[in-house]
Amino acid sequence: MLVSLLGYSGLIAAIWIVFSISLTGYFYPKFNHKTQFCSELGAINSPTQQLTPIINHYPLGILFLLFGGYIIQLHQTSVWITLIGSTIAIHGVATWVAGYFPMDKDPYTRSPSLSGKVHSWAGFILFLSLLFPPILCLFSAEFSLIFKFGSLVSIILSLYFTRQLTQAYKEKTTPGLYQRLCYGTQLIWLSALSIILR
Repeated sequence: MLVSLLGYSGLIAAIWIVFSISLTGYFYPKFNHKTQFCSELGAINSPTQQLTPIINHYPLGILFLLFGGYIIQLHQTSVWITLIGSTIAIHGVATWVAGYFPMDKDPYTRSPSLSGKVHSWAGFILFLSLLFPPILCLFSAEFSLIFKFGSLVSIILSLYFTRQLTQAYKEKTTPGLYQRLCYGTQLIWLSALSIILR
């Protein structure tokens, strides 16, 4: 029964991240979810630097690892399913790294610290490790055409919001909004995967 419940860990992770970011944002005076990155909640010298990894990164890392492990251990699955589980587990590890190495308080700094550089690379891996799974599922016979279509939509939206995020970052407008839309799109797909694999 425990193994069966682990199938919901992907859905739980999606719900948890909304809760944890909202909660830490509440304790960060005048935090703006549209103009500020999620990582700024745990940035060096931010008001919620210590709180953020405790209620966000570390528990989320566990949930992603549990879900990835659950997928990998499924019986009679293709190599594509195993790869999907592995990339989600990598997402969990990258989440831990991003929490342990906070970003610089100024996201526009031209001389990032070592911690800021590690955090940026972890963030890049976070993005790729949830972009690849829906791509991989397109090649797997285990998924229906409807789910594959939804996966394709998720991929397109993720790339579109990433492009908008890059532009908003350059213009210093609303990168936080597009970051949340991009990650939200990926988490919706992950939640759907969590439900159909049950």
